[in-house]
Amino acid sequence: MAVRIEDYAVIGNCETMALVSRDGCIDWLCLPRFDSAACFTALLGDERNGSWRISAADSKAKITRHYRQGTLILETVFETETGTALLIDCMSRSEGKSNLLRRVRGLTGRVEMMTDLAVRFDYGVSVPWVSRTDDGRTQFIVGPDRLLLQAGVEIENKDMRTGAIFGVNAGDEIDFCLGWSRSYHEMPAALDVGQVIDIEDKGWRDWSARFEGLGAHSDIVLRSLITLKGLTHFETGGIVAAATTSLPEQIGGARNWDYRYCWLRDATLTLFSLLESNFVEEATAWQQWLIRAIAGSPEQLQIMYGIAGERRLDEWNIPWLPGYENSAPVHVGNAAAGQVQLDVYGEVMAAMYYGRTRGLPASDTLWSLERGLLQHLKTIWQEPDDGIWEVRSGRQQFTHSKVMAWVAVDRAIRSAEEFGMEAPLDEWREWRQQIHDEVCEKAFDAGRNSFVQYYGSKNLDAGLLMIAIVGFLPPDDPRVKGTVEAIEKDLLRDGFVIRYDTGEAKDGLPPGEGAFLACSFWLVGNYVLLGRVDEARALFDRLIGLANDVGLLAEEYDPVGKRQVGNFPQAFSHIALINAAYTLAGAATGTGKEGGGETPAQGAYANAE
Repeated sequence: MAVRIEDYAVIGNCETMALVSRDGCIDWLCLPRFDSAACFTALLGDERNGSWRISAADSKAKITRHYRQGTLILETVFETETGTALLIDCMSRSEGKSNLLRRVRGLTGRVEMMTDLAVRFDYGVSVPWVSRTDDGRTQFIVGPDRLLLQAGVEIENKDMRTGAIFGVNAGDEIDFCLGWSRSYHEMPAALDVGQVIDIEDKGWRDWSARFEGLGAHSDIVLRSLITLKGLTHFETGGIVAAATTSLPEQIGGARNWDYRYCWLRDATLTLFSLLESNFVEEATAWQQWLIRAIAGSPEQLQIMYGIAGERRLDEWNIPWLPGYENSAPVHVGNAAAGQVQLDVYGEVMAAMYYGRTRGLPASDTLWSLERGLLQHLKTIWQEPDDGIWEVRSGRQQFTHSKVMAWVAVDRAIRSAEEFGMEAPLDEWREWRQQIHDEVCEKAFDAGRNSFVQYYGSKNLDAGLLMIAIVGFLPPDDPRVKGTVEAIEKDLLRDGFVIRYDTGEAKDGLPPGEGAFLACSFWLVGNYVLLGRVDEARALFDRLIGLANDVGLLAEEYDPVGKRQVGNFPQAFSHIALINAAYTLAGAATGTGKEGGGETPAQGAYANAE
């Protein structure tokens, strides 16, 4: 049986990320970047597609695990009848190199351990040429890729796998390192595994120390921040949506997308979570990534880009992989990059305005770029688009898209008014009012007392929860209350929010759709804005209770199967968790005015009126 998504932990080096199962098997790793081809692909196939297991030889061993506090270093404890052993997993990087470090330490008695390594490049299909180096390491090469294994025990190559059975006594430390480099570069030297682990430990702890805490929620928020940092590319500042591709939104379904890219939609909420948590350097790098990615012709703005701002994200399917629990197809690339989504204009303009309010670097060139985007938006805002949820069933006049177009104009006006930027303010104010009037006229269903998914529709979608958060309407407007109540009626599954209802319920869950965790955290913010603070706290506690034993969340939760689904770990889920925690903290301290005032949920969009 496949390992459940929530039974994985992750390790990473801010360039790529590996998924480690509860029993010490690395089933997913792309090298050298998040979006590179995987050399361990068992996650989407089986161990024949590449994996690396280090675990107790006794399959009945009791297993517990945790992260070292403030780090992305994973520790897994194996307890057998004869003793206890600890597996320490982490990653490091240096110029042109990436290293996977694994240390086995004997704690008590003696434990028989095993290691089993199968390297399969190119998403599990390319078997490498295996040889021994002069210094005793094992070398795996396919084309430009080289992996070097240094092992503290004698290993055997057999049946296209590399492994060993070995014992560890109390006090013993046995080290392994699997290092990636280009096959045509000079062979890198072997590493002192213990020394590198110590360096990584200190680096993570120093970084985490910048977070000043958030009361009772400090631990889960810090774990989310560390996860977000792990999903950030050290050089470009780009933050990928997840470390994986094609983990299904419904087990056995076909909604399996590649999330190893950077979405503009995450921009404002990401900035808020980082800046509120005292990670100014990361927030600045993310904003600078955003500016570089969107630079160019405004007509060519995309909804997502590659890690360095690449625009070609061509989508293709891998025919030799069956997919996670036979959820096919397995995708590489994402065709949604070519969609038109008006909401990204609002995200970009809100992020730039919010950055100005927090003192992030700005320039006349940046303002010129923003004005260019706004000028193009004016020519297309009345057209249908593909919407926030990237539907592939045809364009509509989505309400959320129009609201975010309003946000784009509103934040441009605020930038001009508050920071002295040159702008045609009378024209923009008139345009802002035009968008507002149209949305209120065409997107509100008086019979339902709710805004709807798109003009003329009777359906809802969870993007409507952003109406009060972005300041399109004040929280005490009865239309906001009515919309939240309608979403509670139509889109809650076991108390959590789905994105939209397909109208084809199956066992209480619409096909292809789990409860979307970010949207459920948005509902927390709406509850606070409506003065329903006790309900907000209760929902938040239920949501963080869905995190796995090491504090990680996927994209969605299946309330029928009682399991996480979708790509993992999901940046959007963790960002929403962080911001909801700040919203609740604001409500508790009085910095948020309960029942219709400003809260940190709105602060993410820079003190929306």
